[in-house]
Amino acid sequence: MANTKKTITVEQIGSPIRRPADQRATLIGLGLNKMHRRSTLEDTPAVRGMIHKVQHLVRVVDEA
Repeated sequence: MANTKKTITVEQIGSPIRRPADQRATLIGLGLNKMHRRSTLEDTPAVRGMIHKVQHLVRVVDEA
């Protein structure tokens, strides 16, 4: 059986300037730190929660 884990790709579309420190830390945890960077992550409930927390700063590009 092949190990096919679902992934999710997010892109940063908002700046962390003048945002709370926990939102900045969440972006870094998602692997994002500059505008228009993309990060592909494993689709887990923890990652979904992180995306929800900064949903105004990121955009889900691809769910595979």
